[in-house]
Amino acid sequence: MGIVKTGISGLDAMLYGGIPEGNQVVIAGGPGAGKTLICFEILYRNAKMGQPGVYFSLEENPKRVLENAKSTFNELTDIDEMIASKKLIIDGKEPTDKLAAADPSGYEFGKVVSEIEELVSQIGATRVVVDSASILSLLISDQVAYRRSMIEFINDMRRLNVTTLLTMEAATPERSKLEFKPEFFIFDGIISMYQTGEAEKRIRAMEIIKMRGGKHSFVTTPYDITGTGFKVYSAEDASLY
Repeated sequence: MGIVKTGISGLDAMLYGGIPEGNQVVIAGGPGAGKTLICFEILYRNAKMGQPGVYFSLEENPKRVLENAKSTFNELTDIDEMIASKKLIIDGKEPTDKLAAADPSGYEFGKVVSEIEELVSQIGATRVVVDSASILSLLISDQVAYRRSMIEFINDMRRLNVTTLLTMEAATPERSKLEFKPEFFIFDGIISMYQTGEAEKRIRAMEIIKMRGGKHSFVTTPYDITGTGFKVYSAEDASLY
C-alpha cells in the first residue's frame, strides 16, 4: 500500500509521511475550523503532484467553494489553471435540492454516489472530497439504513481506488467536549480540528484520532490558515517527510 501525501508538510509529519492510499478519512470540526479549506488544499496539492481530484460539495454552491478558497489562499495563483486543465473538478449541488427529495429508501443518497463516480471516471481521479457527509446523513432518516449506506459508499470509493476525505460537523469546537457519532468509526481515519479561546485569542489545533494502516502522531497540534495554505506546527520533523 502506498502513501498519499497531503502536501501540507506539518500534517504529513503528523501522519509519518501521509495517508495510507485508499483510506476513507473523516475531517471533523466545528464551524470556522477550516474543514473545507484543508480538504481543498489537499486536493490542490495532490493535483499539483499529478493526482487528479474531485471536490463534491453538498454544503455550499461549488462556485462559492472555489471563490472562498481563492480568496483565502490568495498566493496560490494557479488554481484556475488546475481547474481548466481538468486536474481538479469542483462540483456538487445546493443542499436544498437534495433535501427536498430525501426519502428513507436512500434513493437520493445513491444518486449522489453515482454523480461522484461519474466525475471520478471523467478525469481518472484518485482523490475525492465530499463536503459534507453531515448533509448525507439527512438524506436517510433511518439510522440503520444510513449506516449501511455509508458502508456501501466506502466500499464504492475503494472499488474506484480513490482516497477520500469527507468533512463532518462536530457537535462542539472544544476538544474537552469532544463526542463522535457512531458512523465516524466505520471510516479508516479521523482527523479532528478544534478551536479554543475567544475572538482574537482563538487558537486552532488539530489531532489525528486514528489512521488505519499507518503510524501517526498523538499530539494535538496548532495550525494557522495563510495565503499560501495551512501551516501545521508539528512536533515531528517535517523535513523528514
